[in-house]
This record gives sequence, C-alpha cells and structure tokens, in this order.
Amino acid sequence: MTETPNPYIVDADSLTGEMHPIRRVVLGLGSNLGERLASLQGAVNALADTPDFFVTGVSPVYETEPVDAPEGSRPYLNAVLLADTTLPAARLMERALAIEDAFDRERSDIRNAPRTLDVDLIVVGDRRSNEDFLRLPHPRAHERAFVLQPWHDLEPDAVFPDRGPIAELLDASDSSGVKRREDLTLEVE
Repeated sequence: MTETPNPYIVDADSLTGEMHPIRRVVLGLGSNLGERLASLQGAVNALADTPDFFVTGVSPVYETEPVDAPEGSRPYLNAVLLADTTLPAARLMERALAIEDAFDRERSDIRNAPRTLDVDLIVVGDRRSNEDFLRLPHPRAHERAFVLQPWHDLEPDAVFPDRGPIAELLDASDSSGVKRREDLTLEVE
C-alpha cells in the first residue's frame, strides 16, 4: 500500500508549465456480462496505460449479487483500483467512459442494467461535483459493500469524504451478497 501523496505537491506540464496537483483516485470496477474477469483485467490494463495515471493498488476480486438491478441479472465481479494522478476529474470520467465503450458497454434507460464493464469514479482527491456528467464523491458508493469491501482490503484506514471511515461504512452495509473469489486475481502489467 502506498501513502496518499501530499496534495500540495504539484506536477508541471512539460509543454505548458501548467501546474497540476497530484490526487488520490479510487475507482470501482464491475462486470456481469460476457467474460467478466477479462473485462476487469482489460480495464486495469487500460487505466495503467493512461498517461499521468499511476496505479498504486488493485483489490482482490469479489463476486457480488446485483444491487437494485433488473430481475434475472447475473452476479457481478467487482474490484477497486487505487491510483495517483494529475489528470482533472472530467478527463478521468471521459477516460472511464471510453474504456467502458471499448468493452462494448451498452447504455440503456433501465437503471442498473447488466453490463460488460462499469468503471466508476468513487473519489478523486478532495474534488466535489454534482453535475450530471460527474458526481463526486460517488453518490451511492458509501452504501455499497461491493465497493467498500475491496477498498477496505487495500486501505483499511481510508475515509470516504463527507461520510467517514470506510471500515465503519462497511460495518453498516449489507455485505451478505459479497464473496471474495480467491481463485481470481487482477494484475497490473
């Protein structure tokens, strides 16, 4: 586990000289259609290949029952990825959507419809946003054991902004449908 970088340390763009703070990022990954593990690994690889984005940890894989999903939805594989980045939150969101699209994510009007890949920005430093395109911190992640448990595995002392320690949030959540898959792993290549 790496420590969160000092938020006052900045990285300068070598071309423009523009200064960018380094932020700690927490992303949630999920898949319940197709080759679930391959989709998660593909997301890890794509994120690791993103310029100015440095993966610092990938959680164990969990198999989870769908939450608020249409009837008949298959179980998800979920994981959490930690990174340090100088990228703006909006650019991270664009990258997450592009990665989902690369894995044939189909969007529908059905809430929580099954998906080949979901890449959610959970926390981007201390950034707050309530725009339709970008909500930070993620508005429901603090209630979701399928996010909290893998995050807790990586950073047991982490604090969810405006909500408190993730250990306490995890204790208060329903984790009955969250099972660690010891036989599955994700690697940073």
